[in-house]
Amino acid sequence: MLFAGLAQAVDIENVRLWRAPDNTRLVFDLSGPADHSLFSLSNPERLVIDVSGARFTADVSGLPLSDTPLTGVRSAPREEKDLRVVLDLSRAVNPKSFALPPNQQYGHRLVIDLYDHAEPRETLTAPAPPTASPLPQAPSRPSSPGGERNIKIAIDAGHGGEDPGAIGPGGVREKEVVLAISRELKKMIDAEPGFEAVLVRTGDYFIPLRKRTDIARKHSADLFVSVHADAFTRASAFGASVFALSDSGATSETARFLADRENRSDLIGGVGGVSLDNKDQVLASVLLDLSMTATLSASLDVGQQVLSAVGGITPLHKRRVEQAGFMVLKSPDIPSILVETGFISNPGEARKLVTRTHQQALARAMHSGIRDYFHRNPPPGTRVAALKSSGKLQAQRPRQYEVVRGDTLSLIATRFDVSLASLRQSNNLGSDEIRVGQILKVPAGNMLVRNEP
Repeated sequence: MLFAGLAQAVDIENVRLWRAPDNTRLVFDLSGPADHSLFSLSNPERLVIDVSGARFTADVSGLPLSDTPLTGVRSAPREEKDLRVVLDLSRAVNPKSFALPPNQQYGHRLVIDLYDHAEPRETLTAPAPPTASPLPQAPSRPSSPGGERNIKIAIDAGHGGEDPGAIGPGGVREKEVVLAISRELKKMIDAEPGFEAVLVRTGDYFIPLRKRTDIARKHSADLFVSVHADAFTRASAFGASVFALSDSGATSETARFLADRENRSDLIGGVGGVSLDNKDQVLASVLLDLSMTATLSASLDVGQQVLSAVGGITPLHKRRVEQAGFMVLKSPDIPSILVETGFISNPGEARKLVTRTHQQALARAMHSGIRDYFHRNPPPGTRVAALKSSGKLQAQRPRQYEVVRGDTLSLIATRFDVSLASLRQSNNLGSDEIRVGQILKVPAGNMLVRNEP
């Protein structure tokens, strides 16, 4: 009986395909574990995968091959009990393969990553920082006619591709919700004078956690914002949160749970055995300790600004920035925050998170917090810094607003782009109750004075 079990063939039941900017990922869903080997052939370009004790039962006729180096997938038995799969290619690639164990959504998998020759890995290394700024400056960074550069925000939509993230009621997937929010946030930041945004993940594909920060550094980002909508063990958990890196442990059990969950994303999505040896880890730790203090302080500052703004449109899980060991936040030279927009495991929050109205409101609140932070703390050499020093970036005068039917305090805060907490404080309110006809003071903020011809 044992021999019969070992001899049972493994089926390749399904094949999935994702295209990323610099690679193509092919995933074979297996009915069980199987050994494999891989080699390349030229003239014409092919990739050959031999799988021990396997059969090919998947339908590959509908694979989206356009914009990939793949032109076809074919298979045939090899030496009676084994399987040979051939990937026909239009051009040479750098292949990498590895197996993944079962997770919440999938069973055993064989992953084939096809890296494009056109983008060598060295392009992800940050250039040497100039002496005038603690952050690396990319030569392609757009600047205004006066020579000042824009403030650049790297927006990281969590998970993607093989890693769906948390899955909520009705099959709502975190990776899709956070990409929609990130796209809305990019539009708003790009429309703000003196700012521009770059999406770390532009579509449905997987990016390892370390590479996400590498992409932000490649674009010389002034801020890294990772957007998530996670799950918890209790469906009753609710509220948005903002996290910064902790160098001394998580600030709460929830923070520790979420950090552990996010840091497992590389195992869920697969990083192909990427690892550091002990020497690299020690060196990285020393460099982190030397460089992180100022960056962490800025992360906590901008995080609190974003948290206050988000609190104006959705309940908060905690009213302070939490800290945990999120790997994606471990960039010693870029202030980094992780925004949990809500618990997708909570049925009520999941229903809101899939609506465009709520996604736009969350993006608007994050944009407000980011903008207000950089209006107060513009990096030297930026257009916003020049506008502030010239007096064109001025404090708004306090305004008054008369409450009308249908208003809520949070809606008024969103309308005037101020935090709910500051609106309460300006009007000495002990609660969020307001009445029709009530005159509210709207607190001052910073704005760009648009008096140019």
